[in-house]
Amino acid sequence: MNNTFKVSIIGLGYIGLPMAALLAKNHTYVSGVDINPNVVDTINRGDVHIVEPDLDVVISKAVKEGYLSAATIPTEADVFLIVVPTPFKEKNEPDISFVSNATNSIIPLLKKGDLYIIESTSPIGTTELMTNLIFEQRPELKGEIFIAYCPERVLPGNVMYELVHNDRVIGGIDEKSTKKAVDFYRKYIKGDLHETNSRTAEMCKLVENSSRDVQIAFANELSLICDKADINVWELIELANKHPRVNILQPGCGVGGHCIAVDPYFIVSDYPMESQIIGKAREINNYKSFWCAEKVQNARLEYELKHGKKPNIALMGLAFKPNIDDLRESPAKYIVQKVLQNSNNEIYYIVEPNISDHNVFKITDYRVAFEKADILVFLVAHDEFFGISPREDQIVLDFCGVFK
Repeated sequence: MNNTFKVSIIGLGYIGLPMAALLAKNHTYVSGVDINPNVVDTINRGDVHIVEPDLDVVISKAVKEGYLSAATIPTEADVFLIVVPTPFKEKNEPDISFVSNATNSIIPLLKKGDLYIIESTSPIGTTELMTNLIFEQRPELKGEIFIAYCPERVLPGNVMYELVHNDRVIGGIDEKSTKKAVDFYRKYIKGDLHETNSRTAEMCKLVENSSRDVQIAFANELSLICDKADINVWELIELANKHPRVNILQPGCGVGGHCIAVDPYFIVSDYPMESQIIGKAREINNYKSFWCAEKVQNARLEYELKHGKKPNIALMGLAFKPNIDDLRESPAKYIVQKVLQNSNNEIYYIVEPNISDHNVFKITDYRVAFEKADILVFLVAHDEFFGISPREDQIVLDFCGVFK
């Protein structure tokens, strides 16, 4: 790799920034782009705006050594990675405007031999749509640049390791593009690189997360049934999993994050009649969050009737999964909002150990909340919560298996 080789990463969020760190760590010059000037300033100081183990150390060194810089507008590069959000609009329809806007921003910079890769989770056919967008504006680049799709496969809280060691599926718009993208990733990734076409790669990402959503829905549905049947769902699943060919997942208060809670809709939106199980799983997992909020309300009313006073309620956890600060599509956050909307002057303690401050919620230290609460509601199984021993006079609602 020569010293003039440069990568431009559009989007410096939970995937884009770790990817920038990985490339810069390997002495590749990286220009990171984000529309948020605060993010840009933070990175250029050598700091990070997200919580991820080891990321701050790598970013600080990369900036100090000159391999990483950030800006609000892209500059010329040899490889362009699109790593921006792909949320959904009304009626759960996918919104690829961030991808198209990012693509439009780099089209004037493209030159012969450049490699353009979308890493953002995208509906089937997005890579082809962006290809058409590029060639409509730059028809002279047909056959002169390489275009591919390569979705990330990482677990928040372990991103820096998994970026390197996980397998990747890489699909180009043609065989040359696939090979070019494989050659690029091979410089940084130790996992196997599996070649396909762009549509299959797009679908593969959606199918992976839809499969997980369906499996979680089964566990969540079991928890609803067991609640009515007066059965401990955690014990039930543990016993059922003793079967050599059974592996039931653990239930929770819903499903969150930008992948599992979103990606299935990309399939359901385009193929509503064919995706019956996938669509139903989304309904079940969304309902579980509503059900948990109702459980909190019922516990509050029962406490008031029994004790003749309003309870102090601790809502334990806001993130979408344990031990991270990511609140995207978090069912715990939804439950907290739902409970607060129906509050009647009770005192609520909102706990999230991975966040020191929030622009909506007043965050309370978990030890303080535990001490003062009459009702403990466990929404996320953060490590800090496992050392808690509730008092006999405290009501415990455990939606995430802290006390299983």
